[in-house]
Amino acid sequence: MVNEYLELDGSEGEGGGQVLRTALSLSLCTGTPFRIVNIRAKRKTPGLMRQHLTAVRAAAEICGATVEGDRAGSQTLGFAPGLVRGGDYRFAIGTAGSCTLVFQTVLPALLRADAPSRVELQGGTHNPMSPPFHFLERAFLPLLRRMGAEVSLELQRFGFYPAGGGGFSAHIEPAPRLRPLVLEERGPRVQAYAESFIAALPVHIARRELDVVGKRLGWNAEQLHLRGLANDQGPGNALLLTLEHEQVTEVFSGFAEKGVAAETVAERTVEQARRYLAAGAAVGPYLADQLLLPLALAGAGSFTTGTPSQHAITNAGVIRRFLDVEIRMERRDDGAFRVGVGRDG
Repeated sequence: MVNEYLELDGSEGEGGGQVLRTALSLSLCTGTPFRIVNIRAKRKTPGLMRQHLTAVRAAAEICGATVEGDRAGSQTLGFAPGLVRGGDYRFAIGTAGSCTLVFQTVLPALLRADAPSRVELQGGTHNPMSPPFHFLERAFLPLLRRMGAEVSLELQRFGFYPAGGGGFSAHIEPAPRLRPLVLEERGPRVQAYAESFIAALPVHIARRELDVVGKRLGWNAEQLHLRGLANDQGPGNALLLTLEHEQVTEVFSGFAEKGVAAETVAERTVEQARRYLAAGAAVGPYLADQLLLPLALAGAGSFTTGTPSQHAITNAGVIRRFLDVEIRMERRDDGAFRVGVGRDG
């Protein structure tokens, strides 16, 4: 007997792809069918784009789902999941659309699968508006491992916007039950460094970015790394700032844009890091958003962050529709927020 469909409105909250991705993840994990309307209603080009369509089809493939409306541009979708199966999977976006977001859509369910999984993804690995590969590798997955998950990643090739053409693979061991995570403080600084990855662009772009980082953050030459890539992986440039603390690692990123000075890219990236350091909380805005779902699946946990983003608030709203958990976001006296997840909040 098919469960009653959960009705969702994709125009609620931030009105982008977050509602769809979270709904897919939780539908797979809970077996709850859903229908969503107004997909990405607040975006310049509403409806399913290649990246979102790949996420839908990836979710459907790992569980044999029944799907309605899975076509480019569609603003409505029906999704009825079957049983999630471990195995070898390959998903190609065909554009610079984010591999990392597709991966994060299916990861929670594959952790609950009946067997290990190997997933290969092709598309964008380092592009704006999504977490780059190194954010998953250094910031997100170490915390997931503390919750009991065994996931490893291997980057095969960088994929920059707009060409794409990158890819990575993941190996996922089943972890039927995640452990709660409490992350109230980031702890002492272990190390901090900047990397400017560059392919098929003038190398002075990377040098200028690193020069700004060094001056603005007071970092020395040993903390500034120019990473030249083969020209066939470009054109593209990614500036990554990695802040490793005892309890958590954060990665902040900026990307070369046509008509935007290298100094501007670096200044924007530095400002992300400075806001994080000034807030005094354990995690930044992107990591805060992405921790909500695994903590909800674990049934409990907490972390501190700065002012929650609209993405995080939207994500929390979708999670509450699928799971019987409370998610509370409370401002502390120091201005940071404590986010508590659990049936008692």
